[in-house]
Amino acid sequence: MHLDSNNHSVFSLYYHLVLVVNYHRKVMDKAISEYAKDMFERVDESYNISFVEWNNDQDHVHILFKAHPNTEHSKFIHAYKSASSRRIKKAFPQVKKKLWKEFFWSRSFCLLTSGGAPIEVIKKYIENQGMK
Repeated sequence: MHLDSNNHSVFSLYYHLVLVVNYHRKVMDKAISEYAKDMFERVDESYNISFVEWNNDQDHVHILFKAHPNTEHSKFIHAYKSASSRRIKKAFPQVKKKLWKEFFWSRSFCLLTSGGAPIEVIKKYIENQGMK
């Protein structure tokens, strides 16, 4: 397993983020997905986040990324959703026909930790510490 590090810590923090298009409108095509992905890669540098994988369906995207322990996930997600929403609607005017309000993304999101051992394995490891 590869571990990342900074001055005072070693870590491996992977996250799975799911963002849904507002009202589950099926507007996401290859061009919009690539545009949104490029924006993610531009914004992530400012928040100690590294893009790993991206895929989409017509009404949502799945993103796998790595982060540092001091990353403020909610601030990053809000900044990304705000910037990408404005720019996608400007670059792809056809989206406005299906999303008449200002937001491209739904207000909600799903963020899951990912990678490493299953929770049960970690619990057992911690339970057995100090035992011979």
